[in-house]
Formats: sequence, C-alpha cells, structure tokens
Amino acid sequence: MRNLTIGFIGLGLIGGSVARSFRKKYPDFTLMAYSRRSSTTETAYNEQLIDRICTEHDPAFGQCDYIFLCAPVQTNITYLPFLKQVISPDCIITDVGSVKGIMHEAVKEAGLSSSFIGGHPMAGSDKTGLESSTDYMFENAYYFITPEPEVPQARVDEFLTLVSATKALTLIMPPEKHDFIVAGISHLPHIMASCLVNTVAEMDTEDQEMKRVAAGGFKDITRIASSSPEMWQQICLSNPKQISSVLDSFIRSLQNAKTMIDQAEGTQLIDMFSASKNYRDSLLDLKTHAALKNFFYTDLRDESGGIATLTVLLAVKGISIRDIGIIHNREYEQGVLRIEFYNADDKDAARDILEKNNYVIYQPE
Repeated sequence: MRNLTIGFIGLGLIGGSVARSFRKKYPDFTLMAYSRRSSTTETAYNEQLIDRICTEHDPAFGQCDYIFLCAPVQTNITYLPFLKQVISPDCIITDVGSVKGIMHEAVKEAGLSSSFIGGHPMAGSDKTGLESSTDYMFENAYYFITPEPEVPQARVDEFLTLVSATKALTLIMPPEKHDFIVAGISHLPHIMASCLVNTVAEMDTEDQEMKRVAAGGFKDITRIASSSPEMWQQICLSNPKQISSVLDSFIRSLQNAKTMIDQAEGTQLIDMFSASKNYRDSLLDLKTHAALKNFFYTDLRDESGGIATLTVLLAVKGISIRDIGIIHNREYEQGVLRIEFYNADDKDAARDILEKNNYVIYQPE
C-alpha cells in the first residue's frame, strides 16, 4: 500500500485503537492528531504512536490523505466547515461514529460528499481514553462502511485495504440501513442495560441485598451500562427515529411477556423462551462468530497462588493471555475462571497444557 499521511481528530478509545492498528501494520505511515486533552496527544507522541501533535484547526490537516473523525458525532460535525477549507481534493474524510445518517446529512450540507466514507467499527469497551486503546480492539469485529455515492470506487477499495489493518470484518451498506441495524443490536441493548440497572437500584432493599448478590447474568447483561453517559446521550439524540422504532417493538414484547405471566399462559411462555433461545443459539453458527470464541472456562484450584500457577504454566510455553477473570458464581458457567486468548491456536495449546496438568476445561458450546 502507498505511504499515507493520516490525521485523527479525537484520540480516545476508538481513535487510539485505529491509530495503534495502523502503527503496527504500517509503521512508515505519518500519523498526526488533535485531542481536546493535550495530555492525550502528548502521551501518544511520547509513545511514538503519532508523529505530530496538531492544534484544533491545524493547517497540517491539509497534508492528509485520510482524516479520521473520532470525537462524538455532534463534535465531528462541527469540524466539517474547517476541513472543507483545508483538505486536498484527494483527501478522504471518515468517521467512527455509531450513527451514520446525521453525519451524512451534515457532509452533504458542507459540500464534502465526494470526500466522505462513513465508518463504524463495532467494538469498544466499558473503559474510555487512549490508555484503554489497543491494536487488536477490532479483530473479528464488524466494521460498517457507508460511502457517499460520489466517492470513486477506487478510493473506496483503497479505504477497505487501509482498514484491513484493524483485522475487522467490513460491511458496506447505506447509512439508513446501518442506523436501523445498530438501533436494534447496539443502541437498544445499552438503553435496556441502563434501565435495568436503574430499576434494580430503585427496588433494592434498604441493606442493598440486590446489589450484594448481583452477579452472573445480571452483571453480564448490564456491563455496557458502565459506558460513557455523554457518548450515549449523543447517540440517542443523533438516531432518535430508529431508536424510537425499536423501542416500540421492545416495549410491546415486554407488555406481551407481562400478560403471559399475569395470565399464567405457560405454553406461550415456552414459545417465547424457545424462540429467543433458538435465535440466540443460531448466532454461534456464523463463521465470523466462531473467530470470537477464543476462550474457555476452568476450575480454579483452592490454593494460595492458584492463578499465578496457571499463568506460569502458560507463560513458559510462550502463550499470551488476552484476558482473564474470575466468575463469582455459576449461574450460567460451569467453570470459575474465564481465560481468553488472542487466537484459536493459543487457546487449543493452552487447553492441552492445562488438561495435562489436571485442570478441567469447559468449552462453551
């Protein structure tokens, strides 16, 4: 791929992860960035993640082949008039926002349709900031691409090659379709998680026993409620029509479930749970999801230094652990230690090593 100069406006969790992916795959690229917090770009520069620290409206952005808008959606929109003045005719502007329609409308109003390819890598964390970014954040995650029709196909093809550095799975579609899809599978779950947490908080006993025993399924389904409140406020205000539509459907589903319970309609309840189980289980049949299952569970030995013993067994064989965590109850999992690996080969090798050392491994179906 040709040597490129890439600019970033915003260098937090997502922007930082994109930059780290590029730095790892294309070390000769020139990367520059502006961040609202100067400490962020100073850290990135000291880590040699970026080559230049930019000011908010830096003319240096005019040297870029690509500019990634990685701030909140409404903030990204405010940069478009400035970029219209400084970018070259060959520069491509992209973004990483989870709402595309409002961004595309703003791009058209700014007269930048021939220079814009929308983007949305569907990955993240309940943590924020550059310090939480990684060069593997988007591996095997979907990366939506929503090009403006005026962008030449050759530039779209080059952009696809560029973002392949993230090892994401790219999907090209119109912005309207994207916004409907993510309203259902991303925005709705965040709203549900927030409402569920708030409901339990309001109902909790005086001695907070609900909070004390909350684990397993409750923590799993509400983990995303820890995400940035400001970010999700903007998402809801940027995609209101589609979110309202899926909320209507979900509210009807909740009302139907309440009716079934109130009227003791056992057959209908079985049908409801069976339908949801079948659809949820079918997700695991997709090849793309198989790549995301590089983890297993194991019993943790009841002894001092149990975790250290296990990790040393893997470390001496050169196996890196991507994530490890204790499961505090067994509501849904048999094992009590969840270990995640960077790839399937490491997972399989780790399983063999641990089984030879008398650990019991539970592989998710």
